[in-house]
Amino acid sequence: MRIRIIDAFTDRPFSGNPAAVCLLEREWPDETWMRQVAFEMNLSETAFAHPLDDGTADYALRWFTPEVEVPLCGHATLATAHALRSDGNAPATVRFATRSGVLVAHSRDDGAITLDLPRSEITDDPEPPAGLAEALGAPIVAAFRTGALGDRLMLLSDEDTVRALRPDMSALGRVEAEHGLSGVVVTARAARADCGYDFVSRLFAPGHGIPEDPVTGSTHTALAPFWARRLGRTSLVGLQASRRSGLVRTELVGDRVLLTGHAVTVMDGQLRIPVATA
Repeated sequence: MRIRIIDAFTDRPFSGNPAAVCLLEREWPDETWMRQVAFEMNLSETAFAHPLDDGTADYALRWFTPEVEVPLCGHATLATAHALRSDGNAPATVRFATRSGVLVAHSRDDGAITLDLPRSEITDDPEPPAGLAEALGAPIVAAFRTGALGDRLMLLSDEDTVRALRPDMSALGRVEAEHGLSGVVVTARAARADCGYDFVSRLFAPGHGIPEDPVTGSTHTALAPFWARRLGRTSLVGLQASRRSGLVRTELVGDRVLLTGHAVTVMDGQLRIPVATA
């Protein structure tokens, strides 16, 4: 079976967030097999998609980390749309049936892809999980919940603090497990107005087998409304300040968030293990 590694939210290889993409010919294979493939790839997410002909959407799409199946993944959706567009087998606009509803990806002629994702609701968290600040290694200015996304969003004092974080991953994993968190997002306003982005963020999810995610589309469904409210603009650019780094252009449209970025295929090969049927 063909499998590709595609760097998402970047226009150059070896940056952004790599996702493995498997385009299937028909219904889902055995779930254990998909989990084993994701574990073998050992990337933040491995995406599996197959075509639909029931009118609900164009493709069904699922995402797996090395440890769990997740309900929403932005960068692997962008990578899947890039793979379909590269093959010439899909129109510019593709609808994906997922656990988070029907998600739409629109590919432009310049290679940019815009994802239409559900907005995550932000609420205050007056009592952050015990031990979280210590595990992160920095004071928390304010804490927030992200609704169905399942992350905790932490506002830190400034961009330099976000960039300098070196969390205790073992301690952070314990905090996430104790409180049922999908991950911990840290964010701050950009240090300068002329740097090409409006805010910075990082995501840590050691409990899901992802110590630090390079660039996370799903968290920007929370970051977009969070910073739109503070900066007074609905169109913003976020920089995820991981080692690989990547830019995510965000636009808030009612209860939806549009995320735009590029993608680059860096590996295209064959998975030599037969597909296990369900």
